[in-house]
Amino acid sequence: MKKRLVVIGNGMAGIRTVEELLGAAPDKYEITVFGAEPYGNYNRIMLSAVLCGEKAVEDIVINDRQWYADNGITLHAGDAKTVVRIERGRKIVYAQDGTAAAYDRLLIATGSKAVIPDVAGNGLDGVVSFRDIIDVNKMLAYSRSHNKAVVLGGGLLGLEAANGLAVQGMDVTVVHNNEVLLNRQMDKPAAKLLQMELERRGLKFKMAAKLKQLIGDKNGHVTAAGFADGSELECDLFITAIGVRPNIALAQESGLYCERGIVVNDTLQSYDPSIYAVGECIQHRGDTFGLVAPLFEQAKVCANHLSAHGAAGYVTLPAATKLKVTGINLFSVGDFLGDADSETIIFTDVASGIYKKLVIKAGKLVGAVLYGDTADGAWYQELLEQGAELVAIREGMIFGQNQI
Repeated sequence: MKKRLVVIGNGMAGIRTVEELLGAAPDKYEITVFGAEPYGNYNRIMLSAVLCGEKAVEDIVINDRQWYADNGITLHAGDAKTVVRIERGRKIVYAQDGTAAAYDRLLIATGSKAVIPDVAGNGLDGVVSFRDIIDVNKMLAYSRSHNKAVVLGGGLLGLEAANGLAVQGMDVTVVHNNEVLLNRQMDKPAAKLLQMELERRGLKFKMAAKLKQLIGDKNGHVTAAGFADGSELECDLFITAIGVRPNIALAQESGLYCERGIVVNDTLQSYDPSIYAVGECIQHRGDTFGLVAPLFEQAKVCANHLSAHGAAGYVTLPAATKLKVTGINLFSVGDFLGDADSETIIFTDVASGIYKKLVIKAGKLVGAVLYGDTADGAWYQELLEQGAELVAIREGMIFGQNQI
C-alpha cells in the first residue's frame, strides 16, 4: 500500500519537493496537492518578465495540469480549494469548499504574504501587491488605462515592478525608506550607479521617505500618496513591495509550533513528526527565506527524508542576489559591508558603469558586490561557500578568475 502525501501549496518550493521525491521514490506515495491559485505550478520569479512583456503567462508555467495527471498526482487548484483546516489528530486537511484529504505525511508549503503598509487608505482600489499572476494582470490592465504609478519599496521586487510598469508606458516613481537602493544587497557606490541607470530609463525616485497615508477619491480609488514631510505624489496605481512575511496562519491554527515561520529542524520536519514544511513559510535555525536557491535546496533535503533515504541535512548558505531587469547586471552575496575586522578590495570604472567590491576577513572572502560586470559572481560565491584561503590569489582576484 502506498502512503498518502498531501501537499498544501502548489508553488515552487512544494512542487520542487514533489519532483525530487518522484525521482527518488516514484512509487512510495499517493500524492494530493492543494493550491489556492487556479493554475498548475509556475515560476513566480519570472513574473517581472511577464510584466515587462518579455514573456506570456504560458511561458512561465513549469508543470501544467497534464504533468500532474501523468504522474498520478491529484491536483485541487483554485480559490475554493484553499486549505482552511488541518486536523492533526485525525490527519485530515479540509479545503474551503469542503474537499478533504487524509494524509500519512503532510508537506506545508504555503509561502509568504506581501507586507501591506499600516497606513490609512491601504485598502483603497488601485493598491496592489506584486506576488502572483492575478497581481500582474491587474498591473497590466492599469498600465493600459492609467498613467501614474507609485511603487513603495526600493528592493528587488519593487525595482522589478517599477521597471515593468515603465516599460508598459507608465510614469513611475519609486519610494524607498532608505537613501540607498537595494540597501540589503548593495553598498552606496553600487546603488548610485544602479539608480543613475534606472533614471536614464525614465524612473523617478523619492528616497529616505516615510509614507504617511494613501488618499482616495469619493469612489474609494487611490489618487495620491502622502508622506511625513507633507509632500504628496499623485498616482492612479500604488504598488506595495516592502517585503513578505511567512504565511503561517494555517499552521498556527492547527497548533504547530511557529515563531516568525513554521519552525523546522535540519530535515525540514516540524514539531509534529508527520508534518514537514519547506519554502518561505518556514523558519530554520532562526532564518526565514525569500530567494529561490535555498528553497530548492530545502526541497532536495525534504524529499530525501520523505523517500526514507534520510541522510541529508539542510544547511543555510549565503544566497546570491540578482536583479531581473534586462540590461542591468548586478550580483551580491554574503557580508558586503564588512566591519572593523575586515578589509575591502574595490575596483571602479565609472565611465563603463562597473563597480566591484570584495570583503575579506581572516584571509577569506565573506562578501561581494558586483555591478556592471558580474561574470565572476559564481566564482566569488564558490570561494565564499568553500571558505577558501586567498593568500595565493588575493593580489589579482578583483580582476576575475581568468586573471589569476
